[in-house]
Formats: sequence, C-alpha cells, structure tokens
Amino acid sequence: MSLLSDFNDAKQALYDHVEFTEDWVVYAIEDRTEMFWCIQEGEVRYSETIEKFNSDGDYYVDEIYTQRFYSKHVYRGSELTMIFVNPHVDGNRFFAFFSNDKKIT
Repeated sequence: MSLLSDFNDAKQALYDHVEFTEDWVVYAIEDRTEMFWCIQEGEVRYSETIEKFNSDGDYYVDEIYTQRFYSKHVYRGSELTMIFVNPHVDGNRFFAFFSNDKKIT
C-alpha cells in the first residue's frame, strides 16, 4: 500500500538524518519542531514561545529516557535532534524531534 510505504520512507528519512538505527524497542514519533527547547540535567525543557520558555513554569519538562537497547538517547542531525523522552504521563515514551534552530543555549 502506498500510504504505508510513504510512511515508512519518511520515518527512515528522519532516522537517517539523525543517524539512528531501530533496535528492539521503538517508540512513537512526536513532532516538537515548533518548540523552543534545551537539555538540562537529564531533562529536555520546551515551550511553544520563547516567553513561555523563559517564564517561571509555563513550559514543559520531560525526562530524557534511557534504556538498555540503545547506547545513547540523544541523536543530533544537521537540522533536527531526536531525543528519547519520558513525560511521565500514562506510561508514554516518545522519539521527540526538535528543530536545531529553536535550541536555546
């Protein structure tokens, strides 16, 4: 089916961009490319606007999820970064993609 083939091709293009190879565990892809973000002390902090990002709590924070099937949990490409995240909500885990041009340093 063309739709599934297109989906798999797009997913593989994302993985190739950040030099990621699927192994035993695979998570849903979360598009966070519109978010401002940074990594701090084992977490990724992100928000829709720079004002919220710099506020006293009007932003999101997810734990960077580590597990034994992958040797690293942050994969950086030239335009995108993929981070394994655990938002601690309903047992969810994601491969979250962030835009490098929205990274706050």
